[in-house]
Amino acid sequence: MTVAPAKAILTAYEPPKTPGAMPGGKIGSPVTFQFNPHTLAMSKGARWLQNPAAKSPEVGTPEFQGAEPRRLNVELFLDATATHDDSVARAVDTVLGWCTPTEASIAAKAPCPPRVVFTWGTFQAVTFAGYLESVNATFTLFDTDGKPLRATCTVALAESGEPTPGQNPTSGALTARRVHRLVGGDSLEMLAYQEYGDATAWRRIAEANDIDDPMRLRPGTEVLVPSGTERRAGAA
Repeated sequence: MTVAPAKAILTAYEPPKTPGAMPGGKIGSPVTFQFNPHTLAMSKGARWLQNPAAKSPEVGTPEFQGAEPRRLNVELFLDATATHDDSVARAVDTVLGWCTPTEASIAAKAPCPPRVVFTWGTFQAVTFAGYLESVNATFTLFDTDGKPLRATCTVALAESGEPTPGQNPTSGALTARRVHRLVGGDSLEMLAYQEYGDATAWRRIAEANDIDDPMRLRPGTEVLVPSGTERRAGAA
């Protein structure tokens, strides 16, 4: 049996209410990469103060000032040439919007952009939580009516140093999720029974995938199935 490849995903969360706290709830629907990235560029730096020695030919002793945040640069390629819909424009608007304060933070008189999490299946080495430093979108193909059909977004994230949404606070590791590709006859109740031994837990899967109508599942769609540990933590 061939297992469908997991897709990379960008998910936005409300900013934390206090510095260093856990970010808030998920904002809207995640942006799923239609085509997984070919490369991921990660960087990490350290800040040093170099003290010059005015009367010496040798350099002064450097003073460590602190670690700089990790940074992740990734390209998001969007293509709607098969459907000729407005999905490219909507996805670009969504990611660009994540650089501006959320409505909830403005209402709370503490305007702040959301936190953004990059995940890619079980590849936890590149799971990245932080904020968007920049988004550069380039539209490369248009429909006859001017609608963009193809675009590339270069997304730059910087870590915020806060707990990762969905993280197990005792182990520091992300709770496991598996990806299931729907086939004809699948139901959320069946997935919940297979995963948790409890068919009534289907709502957890629905919430994780923003499924409003569990009776309308399209074969071929990939859904994230939270682990039993994550389900129990959410129910607590």
